[in-house]
This record gives sequence, structure tokens and C-alpha cells, in this order.
Amino acid sequence: MRVAFLGPTGTYGEQAARRLSQLEGIEAAELVPQLGIRAVVQALAASACDAAVVPVENSVEGGVTAALDALWEHPELSVARALVLPIRHALLGSGPLEGISEVLSHPQALAQCSQWLAGQLPSALQLPTSSTAEAARMVRGSRFRAAVASLEAAREHGLTVLAHPINDVAGNCTRFLLLRRGERASHGDLASLAFSLHANRPGALLEALACFERHQLNMGRIESRPSKREMGEYIFFVDLELQGGAAEQSLRAALADLMPLCEHLALFGAYPLTTDLELASQG
Repeated sequence: MRVAFLGPTGTYGEQAARRLSQLEGIEAAELVPQLGIRAVVQALAASACDAAVVPVENSVEGGVTAALDALWEHPELSVARALVLPIRHALLGSGPLEGISEVLSHPQALAQCSQWLAGQLPSALQLPTSSTAEAARMVRGSRFRAAVASLEAAREHGLTVLAHPINDVAGNCTRFLLLRRGERASHGDLASLAFSLHANRPGALLEALACFERHQLNMGRIESRPSKREMGEYIFFVDLELQGGAAEQSLRAALADLMPLCEHLALFGAYPLTTDLELASQG
């Protein structure tokens, strides 16, 4: 079983891929690193891998837009399982903290540590990379560069931990999705879907959301993304909490009500959600 994740080795995505594979009972999973979130999804869509793990939401910075856009572009994929992973960033390098003039990391990681970086390294230039582990790889051997990454990345790339933890919010965590091809489940802890409406008119979104209220389905998250077709046209991503024995029937009824209101509607499936506090100490 080949599982794609945002590489290189040492990323939080790799940690999530290992844990999600374990939760799914995938034995001897072959983890396949990819350069960029879109490449992770594309590896699954093109059948180069059997599953893919992507970050979809961070508790501090919100939705991971690249993952949301990729899901909308590949409605044939389904969500099999979700994992909430605690994120404990570290500052890694090969030189002393006082000599750091450049800090590299994924844009989300830099944003999650913005206050710490402003206070401790106010003059350092912040440079975005494709992943936290890629940043760790790039700063190895440099006396003036440092990376925001995990403790696992420090071990993987032979770097010194200059400070840990450095994320601004102690409860920082990211939700990762395990994606598969094939049939979508209709039962679990959450159901994820996305839709676009026929027209941008007063009350159109309220009418759509009323479908969930009418069938007693609570929204755990709603987020909009531009359709990229014209100004003012949006795609809405929604997570619904499925609770109680009638949740599956309620979901089907709500989708039946919603369908006539939508230009496009994609159900990514219902799935179990695991919050894994045991990995907090690994960063």
C-alpha cells in the first residue's frame, strides 16, 4: 500500500501518514513523499499511490487552501479518516541563535510562530518553503539560516534544536485527512462536502444552510474559496457533525434538499475522527 504525503521525510505530514495508516490497519505502508500538497492529491488521483494524506485545517491559521482547492478539483476522491495532530514547532539550525538572519519554513508554520519570531528574531528574513522538513534540509550546515520544523526533522537532518516549542498558541493542532479512491462512506463522526450555488443572490447561502438546520445537522466548519471563474463566485466547504442513530438518514435528506440549489455538489464522504494527543511530545 503506497501512501503519498507532503515530503520530504521529517514533516508533520509524515507523522500523520504513519498514524493514519496504523488507524486504518494498513500494514507495511510504503510512504511516498511528494513536493507540494497538490502533488500529494495528484499522486492518488493518477493511481500512482493507493492513499494520500493532506493537512486540511489548522486551529490557528484556518483552512489549508491548497488542500481545499485540490479536493474540489478531484471530487472522485473520498475521505476515509481524519486525524487531529498536535503541532509543536521548533527552531532548528547549525549555528547559534544570535547569528540567525534567515528563517525558512512552510508559510503556515511561519504564520503559526509569527509572534515568537518577531520577538526573538525581529530582523531575520522569513523565507517560505514547500514544507517544514524541506526547510530543515535547506538550512543544514548554514551558520546564519534556521528552520521552523519538528523535533523529528532535527533528528532526520542532524540539526541543533535552538528553541522549542516556539508556536504562538500552545494548543496549536492540524487536522489531516486520509484520502482514498472509490466509494464514500455515509457514517462516521464527520461528513465533508463542498458546493457552489446557481446564482449569487440575497438569501441564497442562507437557503442552502437551512437544509442542515432543518435536519438537525450541526456544522463543525464552513469556509469559502473563490471559484476562480469570476469575481464574487464562491465554493463553500462544510463539515457536518454526525451524531445519533439517525445521523446517516439526516445527511441523505439534507443533501437531497441541497442538491437543487447547487450548481455543483461534492460529498467527500463521512469518516471517523481521531484526536491524537499522544504525539504532542514529538513535535
